[in-house]
Amino acid sequence: MKAAVIYGAKDVRIEDIQEPAIKPGYVKVKVAWAGICGSDLHAYHHGMGISMTPHPVSNRQVPLTLGHEFAGTVVEAGEGVADLAVGDRVAIEPLIYADNDYYAKLGKYNLSNTFGFLGLNDDGGFAEYAVVRASQAHKLPDAVSLEEGALVEPTAVTLQAVKASDLKAGQSVIVFGAGPIGLLTIISAKAAGAADIIAVDISPERLEKAREAGASLTINSAEANVEEQVFAQFPNGVDVAYEAAGVQATFSSALNVLKKGGQLMVIAAYGQPVTLDVNQLLIGELKVTASLAYRHVFPEVIAMIASGRLNVEPVITKKIELPRLVEDGLELLLRDKSQAKILVEL
Repeated sequence: MKAAVIYGAKDVRIEDIQEPAIKPGYVKVKVAWAGICGSDLHAYHHGMGISMTPHPVSNRQVPLTLGHEFAGTVVEAGEGVADLAVGDRVAIEPLIYADNDYYAKLGKYNLSNTFGFLGLNDDGGFAEYAVVRASQAHKLPDAVSLEEGALVEPTAVTLQAVKASDLKAGQSVIVFGAGPIGLLTIISAKAAGAADIIAVDISPERLEKAREAGASLTINSAEANVEEQVFAQFPNGVDVAYEAAGVQATFSSALNVLKKGGQLMVIAAYGQPVTLDVNQLLIGELKVTASLAYRHVFPEVIAMIASGRLNVEPVITKKIELPRLVEDGLELLLRDKSQAKILVEL
């Protein structure tokens, strides 16, 4: 079968590899669509996150099939699988972890000490077929397309962050970074009842997508002073800030525009450490917290997409085929900031 195999930084090859075999407790999925994630970009451009030595759960290392945002149709069910059948359409929850890990046993499997991802630490979804644990495959109702199914994973990241934040219906929020996670955060915050949503980015095209997603105010931080713009509309500041850009400038701005008692929720991963004035937290009684991936939220995301509460389709900006993954996906996303979510058809 055809698959996108990563060997290291700047080394992803479209190859013919052996089709994976089914095993007890697993299902084989014919992949329909897979999304390109920021983690895939870090893996391809910098070699970050991929297993160069055997992962403690999968015992796998590169070369590995890339991709962890994917959906498809079950074509084979292994022994002991009772809740899934051939023909079921599914979205894949790609976290891997040891069942006996301390945090996994508490139900907080995203905090597992052995935490990893399909596509980075085991074979993932940029392939014609993938074999996954049955518990990782979530059924999609008829109202959810397979393209939307490929967006369940990144949407779960943002819905979990919004649920874990202090946001209450009718409050104001600001989202720094209007890439795929930032856009989905806007969509999730709107679904949670945010009355005013500000989006901050340096790309006019992404800010236009933010307006489509539900932002009531957009600020181009390359052209305007974010703090002046925010306080002109919200004299006391905003209730909750979501940081989805991952740099010092946006981290600092997010704190600066919060009202007293406000909260900063960090969603982005950072390439460099940031500095923080703790006295600023003290004087404003500000809260800084973070949300890592997701846990137990896929069914809720799927139900909200099916009901129309979460309209994720505006995030999709391009669809490509697997042979064009590197040129029209992994390379394009780095230089073309008008792109948000690129889906790969398998």
